Amino acid sequence: MGEFVIKMPDVGEGVAEAELVEWHVKPGDPVREDMVLAAVMTDKATVEIPSPVTGTVLWLGAEVGDTVAVKAPLVRIEIAGEGGTAAPAEEKPAAKAEEEPAAKVEAPTPLAKPAQPAKVEVKAPVANGVQANGAHAPGERQEKALASPAVRLRAKESGVDLRQVTGTGPAGRITHDDLDQFIARGAQPALAPAGLQRKTAVDEIKVTGLRRRIAEKMSLSTSRIPHITYVEEVDMTALEDLRTTMNRDRKPEQPKLTILPYLMRALVRTISEQPAVNATFDDGPGIISRHHAVNIGIATQTPAGLTVPVVRHAEARGIWDCANELNRLAEAARTGTATRDELTGSTITISSLGALGGIVTTPVINHPEVAIIGVNKLAVRPVWDGTQFVPRKIMNLSSSFDHRVIDGWDAAVFMQRLKTLLETPALIFVEA
Repeated sequence: MGEFVIKMPDVGEGVAEAELVEWHVKPGDPVREDMVLAAVMTDKATVEIPSPVTGTVLWLGAEVGDTVAVKAPLVRIEIAGEGGTAAPAEEKPAAKAEEEPAAKVEAPTPLAKPAQPAKVEVKAPVANGVQANGAHAPGERQEKALASPAVRLRAKESGVDLRQVTGTGPAGRITHDDLDQFIARGAQPALAPAGLQRKTAVDEIKVTGLRRRIAEKMSLSTSRIPHITYVEEVDMTALEDLRTTMNRDRKPEQPKLTILPYLMRALVRTISEQPAVNATFDDGPGIISRHHAVNIGIATQTPAGLTVPVVRHAEARGIWDCANELNRLAEAARTGTATRDELTGSTITISSLGALGGIVTTPVINHPEVAIIGVNKLAVRPVWDGTQFVPRKIMNLSSSFDHRVIDGWDAAVFMQRLKTLLETPALIFVEA
C-alpha cells in the first residue's frame, strides 16, 4: 500500500490561496477516481477538488473556513501500489463548480454559489439549561452554572446552589448582584411548569464561503468609503401607466417589464449628463476612472446569498433588451451559473428591496464604485394637487455616493434629474 498526497491546486485568476468551504469526505471514507473531495472558493468562484486516485482517505489538511495556500497538502489517500503526490489542477484540471454568483438588489458584492457555503454550527459551551424560575426542566441535564470563581466561592459559603440562580450577565453568567438578590429573596419555590421558558443557549456559526465574501466586501465599502445618502420621493403614476400599456401590448417574445428597465434607461440618460457618477475610485494611487460604458450591477438575492450580476453596456440597450438581459442574468445568478465576467465590471449598482415593503434604505456602495441607487416600496398615497388630495403611486429612491468623489450638491442634482425622467417617462425615450 502507498500514500497519495493531493495538494491545493492552482485555481487560476492569479490567486495564491483559496478558502475551503466544504468537505465531501472524512478520514476512513473510500474514494474513487474523479470523486469530488472538497470545494474551495476564490474571490469569484467555487471550485471542486476531485480525487485523481482510488483509495481510502487517511487525513484532511484543513477545516471548513480555513484559507489554504496553493500547493499546500490538502488530502492524503491510501492507495494500492506506490504512493505519489499531485496537485489536481496541474495534472488534471479541477472541475470548476460554478462561477461565484454576485449579489441581490441591495448592497453589492461579488459572489458565487455552487457548493453551498458550508455552515459550521458549534454549540457554545454556555447553555445552562436553567429555566426562568431557576429550576431545570424535567429530564434536562443539569449543567454547571456560569459564574466566576469568586461568585462560586461566595455561593458555596452561603450554601447557595448556583443552578438555582438566574444569571443576568453575558450568556447568562451569574454576577455578584444576581447572587446578592437571590440570597436577599431567600429560597424560591419552583414555579409550576409554564409554556414559556427562558433560553440562554448560543449557537455560534462560523462565517465561511459567500457569507464571508459578503462580509469582507461590506467591511471594505463602509471602512473605505465615506457615504452620503440622499432619499427622494418619486411620483411613479405616469410611468406605471406607461408600463401597464407596454406590457399589455408587448409581443409574445418580449418579456414583461418591471420598473427596473425604466430605471436603467433613466440612469443611462442621467449619467450622460453627469458622467462623474459612473465611475470607480482607486484610492491607493488616487485615480478616479470615469467610464463611458454604463455597466449596471443588479444586486440579486440568491439561495447562496447576495450577488451582483452586471448588465453590460446599458447605454447601448433599449428597454426591452435591458429587460431581457436583466432576466437572463438574474436567473443565472440564482442558479449559480453566472460566469465571472457576468459578475464583475459594474460601474454603478441598483439595489432593490421594494418588493419587501421598506420605504427607505441606506444602500452600501459596491466598492470601488462611487454610487448606488436603492429602490423602495411603491405605494398609493394621497397627494395634494393644490385643490384636493388625489391618489398617486409614490416610490422612494435611496441613493448613496462616495463623498470623496461626489459632493452633496451634485448628488442631489443627479437624483433630481433621475426623478424628473421617471415622473415624465416620455423623456427617457427622447433622443438626447
